[in-house]
Amino acid sequence: MITTNIGKIFLKAYNEKYDKDYSARDFFDEILYPLVFDGTKYLQWVQNSPFVQMKGKQKVENLTKEERLKKLAEFHAKVEEGYTDASVALGYAASEEKEFATTSGQVTNMKLVISHEDIYLSWIGACLGLGVKGGFYILFTESSLLLDVFEGWKYYRCVVDTNEMLKGNQLVSAWNAQWLAHRYSKHYRSNKELANFDPFTTKDGEMGIEPISWTRLLISICQNFTRVQMMGYVYSLGKTNTTIGFIPFFLYQIRRPYEFYQKLFAMADEAEELWGTAFGFGRACQQGCIGVRAMEPRGLKDYIEGKKMPKYKNDRLQNVLFNTYLSWLIAMLNNEELWVKAQNFAEVLQQYSADESKGKTGKSRKVEEVMKASYKKAFMEALVEIVKEVKDTSAITEIASLVNKMPTDNVPYFLTLVKFHYAKINNTK
Repeated sequence: MITTNIGKIFLKAYNEKYDKDYSARDFFDEILYPLVFDGTKYLQWVQNSPFVQMKGKQKVENLTKEERLKKLAEFHAKVEEGYTDASVALGYAASEEKEFATTSGQVTNMKLVISHEDIYLSWIGACLGLGVKGGFYILFTESSLLLDVFEGWKYYRCVVDTNEMLKGNQLVSAWNAQWLAHRYSKHYRSNKELANFDPFTTKDGEMGIEPISWTRLLISICQNFTRVQMMGYVYSLGKTNTTIGFIPFFLYQIRRPYEFYQKLFAMADEAEELWGTAFGFGRACQQGCIGVRAMEPRGLKDYIEGKKMPKYKNDRLQNVLFNTYLSWLIAMLNNEELWVKAQNFAEVLQQYSADESKGKTGKSRKVEEVMKASYKKAFMEALVEIVKEVKDTSAITEIASLVNKMPTDNVPYFLTLVKFHYAKINNTK
């Protein structure tokens, strides 16, 4: 299972980095158990496992060290006795077939050999999951990233132990991803690891950790890795568990709109929460990969389809939103020259519209028809009406030729870029 494979990748990297020779059980006993379970708060709640099966009036917060060690011994005994259900081998199938539909993914009727080592590895791998908003989790196969995730465990144990109000059990659901984004941010300080790190939220008098958005997590990963893509396993946990499966994350594409924003408008951080809001992470994964298309900001689709026309006003938040739209559009087109061409064409249209020599109202209406166009045919037909009235048609002819040769899928993005440039020019005239 994937959790075992992730655990194996991590343990190999850990042993190499720290010059150790841990078996999976050794690592579980000496590293994972003390950090995750040996305290008055657990860092992770594993449903139906021996660690959460309380006897009598037992509660996690009042367990003695001896009682916690007894639960550890009970877990080891289950492993030795050959139990391989989801409460012992994390990420594996439930113990009863009737529970497969809601708790297990990709179940097989083949008799698989699951070793004791595989079981302990599954715990290591499962605890390296990255939970994001929406209840989804990602397990990446990149060894250096897994080591960075693990590095945060000791800090979570520290803040849980030193803050009575902070609840536990959020290692995978929130902490890991928040920590990783912080670890890869420009605000991270290697000599003060928790400085500038505040992922906490308070509700009904109890502190918890706010899950991070998937886009913010991915942007932080892109800023740390220069590689083209990274493979991740995506799943969700709840009353019904869902396996989405292996998804390629095209880091160079995810990075592209963010970098365009930074280049064109300087402050890219202010737009972070807007990326990827057009649809949720689950729907984005349905495309088969996560790339620039998944980063589409909410609301842009109406402008692309011609249902709305952009109108600029002196509002900082609107400017950030519109700048995000523009950055995503140029990232989809993947051609910076089209930014300048769209801007120049918008200037031509504005000058034509402003010329009152032959009736401004009529000209404005003809420009509006160009702005409403989302596809080649409508765009060309609208241009014909303008060409009839201008002496120098070179600029318009050039754009018509450009759009005509452009891949059909790119045309709506380019025309939307023109709309935003035109709206911005009109706002400043």
